[in-house]
Amino acid sequence: MYAFISGTIAAITPAYAILENNGIGYFVNITVNTFTAIGEQERVKLYTHLQILEDAHNLFGFYTEKERDLFEMLITVSGVGCNTARLLLSSLTVNELSTAIANEDFKTIQQVKGIGTKTAQRIVVDLKDKVKKTEFTEEIVETVDNTVKTEALSALMILGFSKGPAGKVLDKLLGKTPDASVEVLIREALKLL
Repeated sequence: MYAFISGTIAAITPAYAILENNGIGYFVNITVNTFTAIGEQERVKLYTHLQILEDAHNLFGFYTEKERDLFEMLITVSGVGCNTARLLLSSLTVNELSTAIANEDFKTIQQVKGIGTKTAQRIVVDLKDKVKKTEFTEEIVETVDNTVKTEALSALMILGFSKGPAGKVLDKLLGKTPDASVEVLIREALKLL
């Protein structure tokens, strides 16, 4: 229904952005990769996917068309819904995930919280040929924020993790790499939670 939305960032966290366009604020679920790519930009264009459920309409936004395309491929796989696809694309970059699928690298896919052996196998079997036909190479954008732990914790809580355990994991990760970005912290935390 919506191909993209351009507008001003009214609010942003690693899990969602509120995008203002002509006086309307759109609540858009985003991935950690999209959050990182947006960085400090005030105006942005997000490529979107609208999920219509019986009791809700959810809008998912992506910084690149390639990320949206991979998301839409993922949700065609039995057992992979929008939230699982978003979690996959928050834990792995488009390049990492598409390469893992093309190379039948189940272990990389299984590192994502909630992805078991059968789901990883279904993803590979269903998408291997499609991914090989599509070019998913893209540039990775990195930014560092002063409130790294707060934003990472907020994102993990929005993704459904408890504050206490998530906070402990983030403290442990920050102890090892104090200059880690929000994106890196969330990815590593998702592997440990």
